[in-house]
Amino acid sequence: MASHDYGVRVNGAQKPPRSGWVLFALVTGAIVANINLSIANVALPTIGSDLGADQDQLSIIADAFALGLASTVLYLGAVGDRHGRKLLFVLGAILTVPTAFLAAYAPNGEVLAIARLLGGIAAAMLFPTTLSLISALYAGGARVRAIALWSGVGGGFAALGPVLGGWMLERFWWGSVFLITVPIVIVVLLVGLVVLPWHAQEETFRIDHRGGILSVLGVGGLVLAIETVDRGVTPTWLVVLAVTVASLGTFFWWQRRAPRPLVDLTLARHRTFWVAFVAGSITFGSLIGAMFIGQQFTQNVLGYSTFAAALVVVPATVFSAIGGQVAGTLITRSGSRSSLMLGLASVALAFVVMLLAWRDDTWTGWILAAYGLIGLGVGLAATPASRALMGSVPPARAGMGSGFLDLTRDFGGAVLQAIMGGLLATAYASSITRDLSALPADEASQIGSTTAGAMTSSYTSAVDAAQQYPSTVQDQIVSAAATAFTIGKSWAILVALVLTICGLLLVWFLFPRRSAEEAYYEQVLDGEPTGDSATRPSVH
Repeated sequence: MASHDYGVRVNGAQKPPRSGWVLFALVTGAIVANINLSIANVALPTIGSDLGADQDQLSIIADAFALGLASTVLYLGAVGDRHGRKLLFVLGAILTVPTAFLAAYAPNGEVLAIARLLGGIAAAMLFPTTLSLISALYAGGARVRAIALWSGVGGGFAALGPVLGGWMLERFWWGSVFLITVPIVIVVLLVGLVVLPWHAQEETFRIDHRGGILSVLGVGGLVLAIETVDRGVTPTWLVVLAVTVASLGTFFWWQRRAPRPLVDLTLARHRTFWVAFVAGSITFGSLIGAMFIGQQFTQNVLGYSTFAAALVVVPATVFSAIGGQVAGTLITRSGSRSSLMLGLASVALAFVVMLLAWRDDTWTGWILAAYGLIGLGVGLAATPASRALMGSVPPARAGMGSGFLDLTRDFGGAVLQAIMGGLLATAYASSITRDLSALPADEASQIGSTTAGAMTSSYTSAVDAAQQYPSTVQDQIVSAAATAFTIGKSWAILVALVLTICGLLLVWFLFPRRSAEEAYYEQVLDGEPTGDSATRPSVH
């Protein structure tokens, strides 16, 4: 098919030519980014052991990909709006390959973290354009169905990544998990080059580079500050926080004055936009955070193999796809609000199960149930959040809408995972320290300061240090570490549950009902959006 600028639907049709192949390229491109976003989680215990990484380093490795994606996605979204979304799609697919190999063969934790950061930047080129192109190429009911497929299937594969990773870990070295998407992204690249148009409803304008740089510094600094706050308020942390506050403050000041701002604040402050963003961030962050905690809990505390730990995540993938399709029907009948609320309620119920039922002797059914509820919640919430964010911006600003949607996954995931990871590390170390201080003098002398330091560092370090002792002492050390990890897990899950309930209440009270929502989308298309809707949704 010739590459040309067609508008891009033919004769007013709701979808482009070769729609099936177009959706294949876009949804599979999203799958690549989603798998890469979550793939490190299943390998964290092995990486910690082989590379000697402590709990804080593992959190950085887990967060690095999302950090690279979240900090650059708004800037790169504007680049796609100006120079062509297909161009960014192609560049992101190409750059995914070398960053995957760098991660796979990283000699230490520092190089692995850098590789993951660069992989996130590559994904920031690839992932936003998938939804931007859907918004530009599809309309009406076809767009809702395409977004439902993109959200349910594309998002669900974030949970399937660990299954593939677990299978690879049982047969190859830990670095192999980062190579899983290489053949997939090559197929995506080839199909995308053939069926995607080089231009689709872009505008000619001067990119807000100043705003772009400020957004990178602000978002990146905020994630870093959250990731490292559990290590204490050090001078370095204060510098990061100061840069973050200054960058974000200057960014919003500049966005009110820029000729063509990176973020149109008139659009962004409408409740249809920002409530969907907050709800989506909590939902996607819950999925990433739950997988980060869950993969370590099932392997460390329950003793699952890497593949078994990944296999129990499958319900999240299945129910995410189901939830996406159900959401499409709910949106058509009742609007986005009901689907968003059901999604957040499902996630909250999943956290209740994790909090009450996930113990060192828990039944596998409770593990499966929690992941299934998380997946269902993501599927139910992703489609309405995607539709609300993309419907709140005109097609020419699709990069802004898709950028903010990506932030719901990447920024939300990075922030919630950092919070949960920090709480896990802090509560784990505190529990171990308390147990050690309570030991009788004769037992404490058997452990020694080196082993005590390893025990407080991470679960895997404690298990490795225990190997030098007799079996009775080994069992005591491993049992104490497992108990401490369970306590840390519970604190992390409790905070995530509270955030989810807050998100549910936010949608209940502030997100517009169907009639107000649809009226606002029409205003956006007509070029007359307002900063907020005139009416608030009834709570009766």
